[in-house]
Amino acid sequence: MDRKKLVVIGGDAAGMSAASKVRRSQPDWEIVVYERSPHTSYSACGIPYLIGGIVEAASSLIARSPETFWEKHQIQAKTRHEVEKIDPKKKRVMVKNLATQRTGWETYDYLLIATGTSPIRPEIPGVQAQGVFSLSTLQSGILAKNYVTANQPKRAVIVGGGYIGLEMAEALLERGLSVSLIDRNEQVMGTLDKDMGLLVSHYLEDQGVQLFLEESLTKIQTDAAQKVCAVETDKRTLDAELVILGIGVKPNSELAADAGIQLCDSGTIAVNDRMETSEPGIWAAGDCASSRHLLKNKDIFISLGTVANKHGLVAGSVIASEKATFPGVLGTAITKFKDMEIARTGLSETEAVALAIPYQKTTIESSTIARYYPGSGKITVKLLCRKDNGLVLGAQIAGAQGAAKRIDTVVAAIQGKLTVQDLVYLDLAYAPPFSGVWDPIQIAARQLV
Repeated sequence: MDRKKLVVIGGDAAGMSAASKVRRSQPDWEIVVYERSPHTSYSACGIPYLIGGIVEAASSLIARSPETFWEKHQIQAKTRHEVEKIDPKKKRVMVKNLATQRTGWETYDYLLIATGTSPIRPEIPGVQAQGVFSLSTLQSGILAKNYVTANQPKRAVIVGGGYIGLEMAEALLERGLSVSLIDRNEQVMGTLDKDMGLLVSHYLEDQGVQLFLEESLTKIQTDAAQKVCAVETDKRTLDAELVILGIGVKPNSELAADAGIQLCDSGTIAVNDRMETSEPGIWAAGDCASSRHLLKNKDIFISLGTVANKHGLVAGSVIASEKATFPGVLGTAITKFKDMEIARTGLSETEAVALAIPYQKTTIESSTIARYYPGSGKITVKLLCRKDNGLVLGAQIAGAQGAAKRIDTVVAAIQGKLTVQDLVYLDLAYAPPFSGVWDPIQIAARQLV
């Protein structure tokens, strides 16, 4: 067999997952990964916990170093190398060594684009000030942690009330900072319905976070040393020595677009269920690639490590001439703020209305485990199903420890095309330290039968 060469652009979840899969299936191939940052295969999701001090060392977030990839898998992971251009006709990429600034062409037989995302930074005065951070890479997390340690800020403003915003609010409270959170929407956690989002908002305020909703960031003020000293919204000015921008990310798809590869309306690289792009011999995976939503029946942009790893596994399998397809996503997500766990999957009520899907809903309150057992806490479950046939459509959960991972039961129900009647009679595990005799998910399902 001819020795093939795989080039991967991007050395994090999707890229390294694909490279590792190809290596397992094709031990003789040449595999080269180009990554513009100093790190490969790290947990970006752990960055808030690094800054908060829960994770002590940045190295703990790195699953495998470039040296490990070479020594154990013979995968060349070249960090501080940026691919600047793709030439599909000649099957080559232009690579810049960021240490030497030298560029050159590298050929490939197969190419995987796994370029991830970039944080959205508002074009406002002061956004480049010292003490203003967007957390998208391990390097950005290390810089933020070092800044907090060196400067000992007292007041932080977080812009954006999504997953990163909540996790950073917890991290900074743990470090003793006063925390304010700005969001232009009327609630935090925009992927939740308003009623569930309000539960989260109230808990944030109870724990000392100042919320300023329906406000937009307009300016960042700096002192004589060009460090942030305050932020301005369209309604007020807030003192701050630290600003975290968590207003979202965008797919890094410009490289693909410049090579003539088709994009989706969301800006992601269009792929089929084999992660193949519009250009033969080129695949895309991870945050930069589209994902099919199983209930919306359309391609969406979703930035999650779980999805990226599965994209990479499918792409690697197909590149290695094995059969694999990616089934799609439900937008499943989970987080926590202090003692409140939050999760969602499938369609929210807002989304069901927008899609004109006939639905019914229920919201129940129960306990995470048997009420009499020590450690029992409150759990709120919102469950949706189709009105015509009872098929499960989605769920949102907020509650104490042990609440959120119950979302996985609903994920399995949706992907398995189960009805709420099926949910009621699932043979779920029970013992007082883990659940009541009727699991909260089943209690909600009974309301809809």
